[in-house]
Amino acid sequence: MSDEFTAGGCNPSDCASCGGGCSSAGGCDPVENHKTITLTMEDDTEVECAILTVFPVDAKEYIALLPLDENGQNESGEVYLYTFARTESGDPMLSNIESDEEYAKAAVAFDTVLQNAKDSMEKID
Repeated sequence: MSDEFTAGGCNPSDCASCGGGCSSAGGCDPVENHKTITLTMEDDTEVECAILTVFPVDAKEYIALLPLDENGQNESGEVYLYTFARTESGDPMLSNIESDEEYAKAAVAFDTVLQNAKDSMEKID
């Protein structure tokens, strides 16, 4: 995986701050308002992903990424979850979630983040 972030318009740790309309389906529109990261997959293909949020669970942080197609869209609603940390120099570092139990905890926490963002957006409207 690459840890290359590119410029965007919102705080990745607070999906609701971008005003992008995060939804329970796992998408934010328009995704171009988000920072992005380029992942290099095991088969050496690269996938551009919008950063939806960084969120804590217990003593760890996780990152939710929305994979984008060549047009910068995500039609499937699929979301990637990884553990998130920073190196001593402050660079982002992503790693795979190793256990099903840990993944389940991260997924439940991410669903809560999405619901909170949705609730916040409804209060604004």
